[in-house]
Amino acid sequence: MGHHSTNMRVKLPVFCLVLEAVTIILFAVFVRYDSETDANAWHQELNHSKTNADNDFYYRYASDTIRTEKRSLPNMINADFCTGAVLISFGAVLGKTSPVQLIVMTLFEVTLFGINEYIILNIVEASAKDAGGSMTIHTFGAFFGLVVSRVLYRPHLDKSRHREGSVYHSDLFAMIGTIYLWMFWPSFNSAVTAHGDDQHRTVHIQNAALAGGVAVGTAAEMMLTPFGAMIAGALAGIISTLGYKYITPILDSKLKIQDTCGVHNLHGMPGILGAMIGSIVAFTATADVYGDGMDDVFPLIAQGKRTAHSQAMYQSLALMVALAFALFGGLFV
Repeated sequence: MGHHSTNMRVKLPVFCLVLEAVTIILFAVFVRYDSETDANAWHQELNHSKTNADNDFYYRYASDTIRTEKRSLPNMINADFCTGAVLISFGAVLGKTSPVQLIVMTLFEVTLFGINEYIILNIVEASAKDAGGSMTIHTFGAFFGLVVSRVLYRPHLDKSRHREGSVYHSDLFAMIGTIYLWMFWPSFNSAVTAHGDDQHRTVHIQNAALAGGVAVGTAAEMMLTPFGAMIAGALAGIISTLGYKYITPILDSKLKIQDTCGVHNLHGMPGILGAMIGSIVAFTATADVYGDGMDDVFPLIAQGKRTAHSQAMYQSLALMVALAFALFGGLFV
């Protein structure tokens, strides 16, 4: 055990330093500021007319745009989404992997996340809508982690099953974050706490509240309507709680999938629900409901290149793509 600990103290820092060096080199070669951030572009805007500045900027950066990535706020937000998917996967393998294994898993998952997202949103004219990432973030991250957890299963892990439970102070601090998110995702109405075995479990309240936000992710930019959001939140809360109560034990005992943090209940099932809701809302999209906003939400429908029915089919296809990348990607990693 001592040798293993010493070995890890050497492997982890070396691995992290090498990875950091590679990342710095890649950023130096491929990443540039965008026009709104580059100080040189500001100077050009202040000293030339808009036309001259645009022309100067084009000639200065035209060759770079082919081989570099412009660092901008949308790209940073997308990187944040990718981080969310990775952290969701971490929840399924927590306690079963070493830090080095987690880093290796992250490298593969980040790559698969980018490919999966690109295929869902761009390839084969799919143009599926997933503003809140129910499919690309939550569903992908959850099932990727679950498959990795299954591959890493070892019989001796059952001996540490008692450590999977929560403790009072952990629930207390986690509840603070839940309250903040609940204020922004008002999809779960608290009830009067009963006593004894019938009382609400803190973990159920926390995850049911957040599951509502996951469930409306895909339809976040669609006309879900307030009552539709309430239905989605209620369904997400129900399946999340039932998942913790009944499905998690089945995954553990029958399929040997130890879901440490319950990502299947908080992200997996609500993510699938969110994708289905997105398909239903897309199916019912009409010009009367969206008006001029149809150009922004469903541009292909607005242009007459696609019907609402076919858009719903593409939404469903996007869910299949996300699940395929998650399951086979996790199995490969």
